[in-house]
Amino acid sequence: MFLPFFQALRRGGVPVSLREYLGFLDGMAAGLVTYDVEGFYYLARAAMVKDERHLDRFDRAFAEAFRGLEAIPLAAVLEALDLPEDWLRREAEKHLTEEERAGIEALGGFDALMETLRQRLAEQEGRHEGGSKWIGTAGTSPFGAHGYNPEGVRIGQHESRHRRAVKVWDRREFRDFDDTVELGTRNIKVALKRLRRWARDGAAEELDLEGTIRATADHGYLDVQTRPERRNAVKVLLFLDVGGSMDDHVRVVEELFSAARAEFKHLEHYYFHNCLYEGVWRDNRRRRDAQVPTWEVLHTYGPDWVCIFVGDAAMSPYEVLYPGGANEHWNPEAGEVWLRRAREAWPRTLWLNPLPEPHWGYTRSVGLIRQVFDERMVPLTLDGIDRGMRLLA
Repeated sequence: MFLPFFQALRRGGVPVSLREYLGFLDGMAAGLVTYDVEGFYYLARAAMVKDERHLDRFDRAFAEAFRGLEAIPLAAVLEALDLPEDWLRREAEKHLTEEERAGIEALGGFDALMETLRQRLAEQEGRHEGGSKWIGTAGTSPFGAHGYNPEGVRIGQHESRHRRAVKVWDRREFRDFDDTVELGTRNIKVALKRLRRWARDGAAEELDLEGTIRATADHGYLDVQTRPERRNAVKVLLFLDVGGSMDDHVRVVEELFSAARAEFKHLEHYYFHNCLYEGVWRDNRRRRDAQVPTWEVLHTYGPDWVCIFVGDAAMSPYEVLYPGGANEHWNPEAGEVWLRRAREAWPRTLWLNPLPEPHWGYTRSVGLIRQVFDERMVPLTLDGIDRGMRLLA
C-alpha cells in the first residue's frame, strides 16, 4: 500500500533504494509506529533518507503522496472509521489533567464521546461552521476545528489552538530544508568528507585484527599485530579574506574553519584582505608588523597541498588588475599576478565565495577572479562545498 509513496520519493529526486524501502516496510510490520502520523513520518525519513541534503525533497514527496487525506467524504470516513479506543484512553492518561478526565467521565466517558462522533458523521451531510452540535469550525461542538470544547476531537485543523483535544486527526505539514543555504559546522564536515585520502602513518598503536588472526594461524600461538591509525592524509592550505565586506560573512566562515580544523589533520591557514598580494598573516591583531612574505608561503608548501581561498571577491577591479590598486597599501605587483602564482604552485586550487551565486554577475572583480581560477569558484553553501570537493578530489 506504500508503493505510491516509494514512487513519489523516486520522482522527487530522493535516491531511495529497494533495500531501504523494504527496511521501512519491515519497521511498519514490526509495529514501530501505530496510529501516529508524526512517528510514521520520522520512521519513513530515517529509513529512506541517507543524506541531509535530501530532507527537503523527502518532505515534498511526503506531502505529495499523502495530500488529500483530509478531503475524504464523510460517508467514506464513516465506513472506514476504526477509532482505537484503548489508544485514546492511553493518550488521555498521558495528556489530560485529572479535572479534564473527570469532565469527560461526567459526559458519559470515552464510549459516549466516540459513539456520538459516529452518529454525527452519519447524520451530517455537508460543511458546518459555528454552533454546538455538528462537526465543523468555530463552534463549541466536541468535534471539529477552530472552536472550543474541553473534551473534543479535532478534525481538519492544521494546528492546535486551545490544546485540549483528545487526539489530533489532521494532516501535518513539515518545514522544508534546502541544500543551497549556509548550514552549520556539522553539515559542512559532511561535505568536506569527500576530500579524503586515507593513509596509515606514525606509531603502530591500533590493533590489526586481520593481521593478528593471520599471524596467529601461521605461528600456532597468539601473535598480536598492530598498525598505525588510519588518518586523512590530505593537506589543506586555507587563505581567508578578512575585513571590509567579509564582516557580513564571519559566522559562516568561522563554521567552515571549525569544520576544516576537525576534518583535516594537516591544515595551515593565512589571512589576506580582498586579494592576495606580497604578504599574508596568521594573526589579525598583528597584520601590520608580523606579515609572512607570500613568496615564502609559495615555497614552503609543495604541490601536493590543496589550496582553498575563501572570500567574497568583491572589490575594485583595480585591486585585481593593477600595481598600486590595493586599498590599504602600495602593491608593487597586481593581485592577479599573485593569484596566478598560487594556482601554479598548487594545481588543486578552489575559491569558496560566501556571496549567493546569482549575485556574482553584478561584480566585475568576481568575474575576473573566476577567470584566473578557470571557473573553479563555488558558493559557500553545503551544495557548493560538495561541488568544490568533487573538483579537488
